[in-house]
Amino acid sequence: MSDATMLDTYREVITPEGVPLQLPAAGPVPRALAWLVDLGIRFSMMVVMAIPLALLGDFGRGINLAAMFLLLWGYPIVLEAVWGQTLGKRALGLRVVAANGAPIGWSAAIARNLLRTVDMLPVGYAIGLLSCLFDAHSRRLGDMAAGTLVVHVDRLPPPPAVGIDSALPLPQPLRAEEQAAVIAFAERGPRLSPARQQELAAIAEPLTGATGQVGVLRLYAMANGLLGRQ
Repeated sequence: MSDATMLDTYREVITPEGVPLQLPAAGPVPRALAWLVDLGIRFSMMVVMAIPLALLGDFGRGINLAAMFLLLWGYPIVLEAVWGQTLGKRALGLRVVAANGAPIGWSAAIARNLLRTVDMLPVGYAIGLLSCLFDAHSRRLGDMAAGTLVVHVDRLPPPPAVGIDSALPLPQPLRAEEQAAVIAFAERGPRLSPARQQELAAIAEPLTGATGQVGVLRLYAMANGLLGRQ
């Protein structure tokens, strides 16, 4: 039970009120799709503006360059600072939050977006992609520096808890943190797929003496025993 390896990208934080929050971090694929949506929106806006401004000669070209700069840099900063998400992130059900789950402010929005210049190097967001792949919560360098996290927000409601009425005593003494891990599994398990439940339950095979669905059910029953449910 001491080998409690993280098998998903959830980040758990504790609020000042002592309430645990599980933030489902977004991986590089949905983030890349959101970036492409935002790129298409900004490019379309640039094209629409360029047509009438081209009729104003040099003055219009100057305004167009200023507008392009604002769209490239101001668009993500303003939207993330005010709403926590750009239009692309909204379309993909993503939001930028602080590491503790709170809304981000202007300083964090500015920092994470200015550091895109580093994440873009050497080409095609290569550094940012490598950072997302090797970080446990899929953060690029801009997120790490700004203390931010991109999470999923448009998740379906969790399914009802699995009705396990039986309770089993622990076959061996467990440390407090190991008991907490068993209870946490029982609380989070109904929100996971059967395959993921079995994958997590396999870690506890030395405790349950079983794998697969049998191991899952025994963990639920042991959690009931720890919670005093009969």
